[in-house]
Amino acid sequence: MNNSTYVLIMAGGIGSRFWPVSRTDYPKQFLDILGTGSTLIQQTWRRFEGLVPMENIFVVTAEEYIDLVKEQLPLMPRQNIIGEPERKNTAACIAYMSFKLAQLDPNARLLVAPSDQLILQESVFHQVCRLGFDYIDQHSALVTLGIKPTYPATGFGYIQMDELKLADSVYSVKRFVEKPYLGLANSFMKREDFFWNAGIFIWKVSEILTAFKTHLPELYRLFDESKDSLNTPAERDAIAYIYYHCESISIDFGILEKSDNVVMIPAYFDWSDLGSWTSAWRSMNKDESGNATAGKNIIMIESRNCMVQASANKLLLVQGLDDFIIVDTSDVLLISHKEKEQEIKTYLTDVKQRTGAQFLYSANYYTEKEESRIF
Repeated sequence: MNNSTYVLIMAGGIGSRFWPVSRTDYPKQFLDILGTGSTLIQQTWRRFEGLVPMENIFVVTAEEYIDLVKEQLPLMPRQNIIGEPERKNTAACIAYMSFKLAQLDPNARLLVAPSDQLILQESVFHQVCRLGFDYIDQHSALVTLGIKPTYPATGFGYIQMDELKLADSVYSVKRFVEKPYLGLANSFMKREDFFWNAGIFIWKVSEILTAFKTHLPELYRLFDESKDSLNTPAERDAIAYIYYHCESISIDFGILEKSDNVVMIPAYFDWSDLGSWTSAWRSMNKDESGNATAGKNIIMIESRNCMVQASANKLLLVQGLDDFIIVDTSDVLLISHKEKEQEIKTYLTDVKQRTGAQFLYSANYYTEKEESRIF
């Protein structure tokens, strides 16, 4: 096991497409979405056991979620939980971690992964990751993992693989395509050279910093000017300044789509980004009618291909619905057709305009805030 190998788990998102279970103060990465007994971030952290030293795993999250990470990952050293003062997308998050690691270990190799993915066949996942690490040891490259599409997803980014095979299972990348319309996604699924962008990356820290300097020079400058403050008591103030001034941009758009040394490794383990209720439905056990249910007292009658979640103490009877998402919490009932699931995020704007922010937070959020104010 290489002691200069590190993992960055990105865990700062709100998970709005999993509303009303995922709320602003308690988003999906801290929930047991699939009823496995472990939250998504706990599963992600355990996934890297045996791949890197456990003390080399870092979580970057929003400052308001630091206590949640400490609670759910009690074995993680506190200094490995890093809070962002603002949400500025994945480029800032990765730059932050890369500059920190460059100060700690000039030979650092970094694997970047989201906190909310489902990956089965973890031994195969480890094999693919080791292949990526071996490749960057020998080449100047930014490695991304590609997943062979199993359905025409319109909510994912796609990678077109070049015919040029650079090494064993390593290919150059022809182009990236962001969230295609359904017809285009259907055509991608039928082709051999298109893969889903898993959002899992492997590179040397020195290599990604060079890419930042080339393609996002202003973001690079902000971090570079304050790099001596990192890993010191002055870090928090320096990062607050950087995040206030830096742009919000994804690593894909800011760097990967502009770089000429991006390579892809096709990955053939079972994978889901768990980005929506339908993705959860695809990953869950289903009855003979294709219904996936989470709850002890759910009765499905003359209904097909539905995703239903309800609290254990409530009886939910669903009759005559096909391809619906039904989520019942203590304060919200969501009923939406599955084909509209990508719009759930936009519906929250209407919710806020009509009712205020109370339903964007968990039911006890304001009660806890009021108690902390009083006591």
